[in-house]
Amino acid sequence: MNSGRLYLRYLGISCRSQLQYRASFVLQTLGTTLTSVGEFLAIWALFARFRSVGGWSLPEVAVFYGVVNITWTFAESVGRGFDNFGPLVKTGEFDRVLLRPRTTVLQLLGREFSLRRVGRLVQGLVIMAWGWHALDLEMTAAKAALLGGAILGGAALFMGLLVLQATLAFWTVESLEIMNVLTYGGVATAQYPLSIYPDWLRVFFLAVVPIGCVAYFPVVAILGREDPLGTTLAWQAFSPVVGLAFLALALLAWRRGVARYTSTGS
Repeated sequence: MNSGRLYLRYLGISCRSQLQYRASFVLQTLGTTLTSVGEFLAIWALFARFRSVGGWSLPEVAVFYGVVNITWTFAESVGRGFDNFGPLVKTGEFDRVLLRPRTTVLQLLGREFSLRRVGRLVQGLVIMAWGWHALDLEMTAAKAALLGGAILGGAALFMGLLVLQATLAFWTVESLEIMNVLTYGGVATAQYPLSIYPDWLRVFFLAVVPIGCVAYFPVVAILGREDPLGTTLAWQAFSPVVGLAFLALALLAWRRGVARYTSTGS
């Protein structure tokens, strides 16, 4: 069985297991959906009071919000094995992963597919579609390519953050909760245009954890606005590639962490 078919088998098993208890699945999905709806209601309340933030309107921010939540949902759903990796190192369970004749990355990607996140995905799509319609944006081939690149690059970047979070467990035994500042905190930050933040925060989310490259620049190009940060259209279209590069670097760090791993001996 090749890796692609095996991964699909993993997904099928994970989805069937989550659907064994339908009421629990529905309630968990509803809970995640209501949480994300509450987040956007807070944004709506802000704009109901101030009309605009840093020169950006609510429909424009809705497009930012939709894109970043779609990308984060993809990464979080697929990367749950990395997100919950710490206990595997602490208990020595990672030994079983190493003994199987498949890569550690494939096994962790297939360990759990979080199906209940579908509510957040749908909500992100609805909010983005509403903003798109309110701005009367035309869906051209170029905009579709920019949107696809933003989603792909964003999912890769957030997946890279989850891989780095898991990699730290080889040195710290437990996964560090401080990484939530970069994952959940990064999502919250990217829901607004990067230009409204102070310089030091913009530098951090462009040079250290380049969320702005996948969640801000391509959306600015989609909206057809001149970037307050002064970037060109060429850079805005190219910037999602940074997310793929970030994931590649995270996987290199993962390989180094795996090489460092020593069993508990239990």
